[in-house]
Amino acid sequence: MTAPPSVTQVQVDSCVFPPEVKPPGSSMTFFLGGAGVRGLEIEGKFVKFTAIGVYLDGSAVSSLAAKWKGKTADELADSVDFFGDIVAGPFEKFTKVTMILPLTGQQYSEKVVENCVAYWKAVGKYTDAESEATKKFLEAFRNETFPPGASILFTHSPPGSLTISFSKDGSIPEHGNAVIENKQLSEAVLESIIGKNGVSPSAKQSLAVRLSDLLKQNESSS
Repeated sequence: MTAPPSVTQVQVDSCVFPPEVKPPGSSMTFFLGGAGVRGLEIEGKFVKFTAIGVYLDGSAVSSLAAKWKGKTADELADSVDFFGDIVAGPFEKFTKVTMILPLTGQQYSEKVVENCVAYWKAVGKYTDAESEATKKFLEAFRNETFPPGASILFTHSPPGSLTISFSKDGSIPEHGNAVIENKQLSEAVLESIIGKNGVSPSAKQSLAVRLSDLLKQNESSS
């Protein structure tokens, strides 16, 4: 078990993402990899919907260093493979999605499933198992509503489970509301945020800048 590196918090709009968290469904403390806003251009105005923080377990830095040490933040930000290595890396990940505008569970989950299915079909990985997993995903959100400040929490474990939790006040619950055993889904949820067509370019930029620094520190200390 690798201790998380020392990092700073990030504020996105009115949401503060602390430097460390202990996610539901994990015994470890994770560090804040990066955070950013998810929004859309609507009638010429950028409307912010959610703030998203991506946390990683401590072993992520040494795992990524093998391939990415010495790269600048800009090089990392421009690399599809770099974010692919975060998504599929052999370390745990935790994603916190905090509402800036209110959303219903149905609105949120349907959009995520739409993005995941489009991704699977593009890479030729959409099978009955994924179809079944998306049904469970939709079911977990069916009766939920998320006012501003409420959060949706995902713990992504490398063997392939996705733990889904909800928080109304910014706190991190100890246990998840649902666990779905499907590696493709666990990875696709994170892919939909920071992957090639990810919904939060600013979270990707934040990850690239912060991880570039951590990889430099890792290099100088090893």
